[in-house]
Amino acid sequence: MRTYDNPVIGGFHPDPSVCRVGEDYYLACSSFEYFPGVPLFHSRDLVHWRQLGNVLDRPGQLDLPDDTPASAGIYAPTLRHHDGRFYLITTDVRGKGTFLVTADRPEGPWSDPVLVDVPGIDPDLAWDEDGTCWCAVAGVTVSRIDPATGKVLEGPLPIWSGTGLQHPEAPHLYRVGDWWYLMIAEGGTAGGHSVSIARARSPRGPYEPAPANPILSHRSTDLPIQSTGHADLVTAPDGTWWMVLLGTRPRGWFPGFHVLGRETFLTPVEWVDGWPRVGPVQEQHPAPGAWHPVELPPVRDDFDAPALDPSWISPRSRPDGSWSLTERPGWLTLDAKSGPAFLARRQQHPDCRASVRIDPGSGRAGLSVRMDEAHRYDIEVAGGAVSVVARIGPVRERIAEHAVEPGPVVLTVDIAATDAETRAPDTLAFSVEGPEGAVELAELDGRYLSTQVAGGFTGRVIGMYVTEGEAAFDWFDYQEALR
Repeated sequence: MRTYDNPVIGGFHPDPSVCRVGEDYYLACSSFEYFPGVPLFHSRDLVHWRQLGNVLDRPGQLDLPDDTPASAGIYAPTLRHHDGRFYLITTDVRGKGTFLVTADRPEGPWSDPVLVDVPGIDPDLAWDEDGTCWCAVAGVTVSRIDPATGKVLEGPLPIWSGTGLQHPEAPHLYRVGDWWYLMIAEGGTAGGHSVSIARARSPRGPYEPAPANPILSHRSTDLPIQSTGHADLVTAPDGTWWMVLLGTRPRGWFPGFHVLGRETFLTPVEWVDGWPRVGPVQEQHPAPGAWHPVELPPVRDDFDAPALDPSWISPRSRPDGSWSLTERPGWLTLDAKSGPAFLARRQQHPDCRASVRIDPGSGRAGLSVRMDEAHRYDIEVAGGAVSVVARIGPVRERIAEHAVEPGPVVLTVDIAATDAETRAPDTLAFSVEGPEGAVELAELDGRYLSTQVAGGFTGRVIGMYVTEGEAAFDWFDYQEALR
């Protein structure tokens, strides 16, 4: 029997929302303080996903101020397809509030934002048979809206707020037969996370809760996948039902540390007596009927393309003058004249290696593993020396230093997950390679770059930065390390 491995999209890809158009599936995730925002993926089988781009890819759509805190920004998009057009609705929690964008094709271009004046986060879109559009938000309330203008035509109406657990959120409305189903997350997005559902004859209610709520929760279990919730449902062409959801993979000693953030998982759904039934989310499941492996782009980037790969993200913004692929052809140039510049990609595997070949010139630049500004490990080169610098809360310490000759060097971080009984979830070993060979400079405890220490809703990213002057990067290579 063919099986698939969970997560289906590893690393910091939380709050998945999915829709199907014919035999094609499309999925969007939260992006929080990073630009461009809302990564968008395509699949033919729900298992193999390829990133098409980012929905919010220009400042006119996403303009996060420099003082946007880590884990603020863009929360919980819902992606839908209706009447030949794609719709995505989301919330900028410190900016414009709830808004929607549309596109004829998932690759874009996506429209400028249309503001929707509804209070709350985690907005959802659903259409009645007569074309009426409903928007549900965390809380949970529902409003009848005009998606072309964002005008609220009715509501918000309180409907069903779950079983009494904290933080009822992530509402999704579905029309199945003669019923409207309202699926929500509750219990908080940490270890108590769960999925519950209710149904009614109308989006306005009244809603009848499922007798077996929550229909999914891993709380108080020793399952390797935890914090399961914030789910969305989709039907396959063969009539089977599937759920995408977020979860975490904690490691290390109590309380367990997850470092990759909340990832996207897939699990099958059955309908029993008019209600969806979901078993525990396993590391492996029997695969959907369709099977369409895709050739993913190489994780090594030689910066020879005319544009940046969509997997590259930057905190809050990416000013045009801060980076260039043409100033030094075949190299990525980062410039700190307008402030520190940072391009990163998500860490997607517990065991991995990331390397970069850098020509620092007269600048200060390097390779960083980041949770947020106050929780990051850097290996940087400046003034003829390579240093490993750890930032943990208010403490910033230079751990090691090694002299190097002028010119390009290769900086590497090797990340290795530890055994379950080890206190730290993983270790990060930093090394430099120049003409004289490779030298390991430091090995650091990974727990300080985890959600349990840093807080927030994101996961680690790994990338290139410059804080002084200008530096050029010949290539960046990221590889899963197989044991």
